[in-house]
Amino acid sequence: MPFSRASTALSRFTVLDLTRVRSGPTCVRQLGDWGANVIKIETPPHLSEGEGPGGPRESSDFQNLQRNKRGMTLDLKSPQGIAAFKRMVAKADVVVENFRPDVKDRLGIDYESLKKINKRIVLASISGFGQDGPYAKRPGFDQIAQGMGGLMSVTGAPGAGPMRVGIPVADLTAGLFCALGIMTALLEREVSGEGQWVSTSLLQAQIFMLDFQASRFLTDGQVAKQAGNNHPTSIPTGVFKTKDGYLNIAVAGAVIWERFCEAVGHEDWITSPDYKTGKTRLQNRDKLNAEIDKATEKKSTAEWGDIFTKIGVPCGPIYNIDQVFADPQVKHLGLAQESARSDGSKLGLVGQPFKLSRTPSKIAARPPNLSEHTDEILTEFGFGADEIKALHESKAV
Repeated sequence: MPFSRASTALSRFTVLDLTRVRSGPTCVRQLGDWGANVIKIETPPHLSEGEGPGGPRESSDFQNLQRNKRGMTLDLKSPQGIAAFKRMVAKADVVVENFRPDVKDRLGIDYESLKKINKRIVLASISGFGQDGPYAKRPGFDQIAQGMGGLMSVTGAPGAGPMRVGIPVADLTAGLFCALGIMTALLEREVSGEGQWVSTSLLQAQIFMLDFQASRFLTDGQVAKQAGNNHPTSIPTGVFKTKDGYLNIAVAGAVIWERFCEAVGHEDWITSPDYKTGKTRLQNRDKLNAEIDKATEKKSTAEWGDIFTKIGVPCGPIYNIDQVFADPQVKHLGLAQESARSDGSKLGLVGQPFKLSRTPSKIAARPPNLSEHTDEILTEFGFGADEIKALHESKAV
């Protein structure tokens, strides 16, 4: 049966997906959502250790991570299984894995081994802490990377102790950076004709995401601290009370500051020695924030939103997840997309956050059932009926 592709953008590439948990599947989802021929390779049922990555296969989490792929099983620890995998490598473009760094060496699927089979192959590896170094063999988890990468030290209210971010940001960004690395390597391959090894880690991704806090330390020695909802340089910027909830307001620059003061009925702040400049507003931030709360509590979040938007003061409501997807702009952007589970029940998934005008992405295929496409895929890679039968008999698939 023809495989329904999500896009034509990457349809010329074949990706062998050995990943699990979240960072790896996040990477491969980017490729599958743009039409790559992604083949998800899992452990055969008789060797399975239980539920797949992201929980039960029919869970929303698993479905969101594993869409737009076909699936097969292969025992990479058996001679027949690893031989079959290497035959597939010869015709593939990319292999993605997020084992601990030494696992691929034990299996014989490290980059040096794979490039002997196919000099154009791109091997992409995600680990917790890097492929070598003193922490290379440590298991990596998102929250560990958030802590060691400095994020938890700048998240949360001052003095409240370290706080994790509410999403698995290290996992997700490591996956996204890995996908970007793969695309970079594939573009370079068009010039050199050779693949290469792409590697990243949760720790590297998390530290990169520190961005200006990291550069300020490296350049000026500044160690950022927790600031709660206060922006470090744009003042006043933060969360302010309204009659019925809260509102994010971002006031940057003298012009917007004056517009804001007039809108909340405090023209006196414009000339006040305590608030006249960005520097004095920083020095008196807590006092100013308290004064703003008193002013904004007089109207609802929606009322302030209308007022500030009309005069060009950046602002926005603070949504719960259900409110996010009810917002008219979010609906217009089409991020919520409908799919179906293998039993036909409806499934809501999150679509790609960027668009291509000629080769758009869609959720074209549900995640595969375990071993659903094994024979189909092996046939496409040139395995004959007798060879496929032998793989089944040896329990390599």
